[in-house]
Amino acid sequence: MVEHGYTPHKEDHLKRLRRIEGQARGLQRMVEEDKYCIDILTQVSAMTRALQSLSLNLLEEHLGHCVAGAIENGGPEGEAKLKEANAAIARLVKS
Repeated sequence: MVEHGYTPHKEDHLKRLRRIEGQARGLQRMVEEDKYCIDILTQVSAMTRALQSLSLNLLEEHLGHCVAGAIENGGPEGEAKLKEANAAIARLVKS
């Protein structure tokens, strides 16, 4: 089995993802029940923050494990991992 940077915290991430999934279901229910727009937007904001927090944790783990390991090994793999991480950070910043 391949170990990724998030592997030691996998259960924590899965718990967080299940909470986010619950938030998404709650948002669906709010729309179905014609709840007030601002209340829905408040919940969208909370869900967005939860996803951003998860993303930052995954990025930190990726940098500390995958990227650091590739750099330690040297060669083109380290540069490739850095480029990959930079692209991921750019996507996160744009979102």
